[in-house]
Amino acid sequence: MTRFQRAVCVILCLCFLGVLAVMPEPFSLWRSLENAYRQLPLYCFLEKKAQNAGTRGDEETNELIVAKNGEYLANMVSEENHSVPTGTVAPASAEASTPKATPTLLPETTPSLSDSADISPQPEQESTSAASDMVLPHPEIDLSAEKLADFDYLLNHFYIVDEGTATNADQLDAGRFLSTDLTMKQDASLPQILIYHSHSQETFSDSREGEQADTVVGVGDYLTSLLTETYGYNVIHVTEAFDVINGEEDRNRAYDYAREYLEQVLEENPSVEVVIDLHRDGVSEERRLVTDINGKPTAQIMFYNGLSYTVNHGPVEYLPNPYIEENLAFSFQLEYEAAQYYPDFYRGIYLAGLRYNLHLRPKALLLEAGAQTNTVQEVKNAMEPFADILNRVLKGT
Repeated sequence: MTRFQRAVCVILCLCFLGVLAVMPEPFSLWRSLENAYRQLPLYCFLEKKAQNAGTRGDEETNELIVAKNGEYLANMVSEENHSVPTGTVAPASAEASTPKATPTLLPETTPSLSDSADISPQPEQESTSAASDMVLPHPEIDLSAEKLADFDYLLNHFYIVDEGTATNADQLDAGRFLSTDLTMKQDASLPQILIYHSHSQETFSDSREGEQADTVVGVGDYLTSLLTETYGYNVIHVTEAFDVINGEEDRNRAYDYAREYLEQVLEENPSVEVVIDLHRDGVSEERRLVTDINGKPTAQIMFYNGLSYTVNHGPVEYLPNPYIEENLAFSFQLEYEAAQYYPDFYRGIYLAGLRYNLHLRPKALLLEAGAQTNTVQEVKNAMEPFADILNRVLKGT
């Protein structure tokens, strides 16, 4: 082929390519080349990989958008369902030396669903417990008589039964508990409430060694000041260490030593009607029993009842308690008030097989406030809503 013929061929090829480039779909040059490349296995693999990567990115973006929208809608629904303003009691003068609480993790999941009841404070409450009037009921579970009459519902929403004991619908009767009169005619001239600690050495995550104010006894001091200064009760706070023997911590006979001491105190003060054994719980180090009440990180609480009954031996005859019914009614009424006013505050009523000195009075209570993973301030904060619900039960509101 001559040079002239080669030049003509090149020119004709260029003209052909130029025509293809300006032709419309589906005859364009780029589409033709793309179709040709699609016949190559490597091109198909790379094209499919790029499409999958893009799809994954889009799915992640869509999931994020959906999550944000869902969160926004959930907040809107929550605001609508809780249109009744909420709050908590106004604390008494807090200890100036107490450090600020640390940020909290999410609390345990609590049951939801229920209509809010509208309960007005009683007139006689205004002069002595104005702090209680600040919070309005906003339950998150159904507290209707029909629901509470359902034993399974009651058990699932209010109780934790230890595997070493057992109970039944005859023993746990919410209607009977709520109708039990546990009110107390207040008389500040005489001691009416006694607080003590079977396990006085219990501490918290940021407790300072050797500082009693950072132990459960210090929490008892704050509860005493709340009940005395805010609600006007006359309170005895027993701070003796029943779990220390010869300078060493020993819990083996703590309840026995506490009983012997308290029997004498109660004999000397027969006006005492309410006896509270204040503890803190023990949980795994990864668990935080914290909720938020009125903007404060607040330790969650649990009530503890002894049934003097074990599945292996039946009734525990050597630990008689004539007040089991009243004890159960007392803890249930407190939990019922918590369910109305502080629905994220309570963890349940733990039913165990022994007695735990609850036989000392009909209105005797073992209270677990927070755990070793809570800060001192979180547990002290818990005493504010607890003092409120205790006052409500004792006044019959």
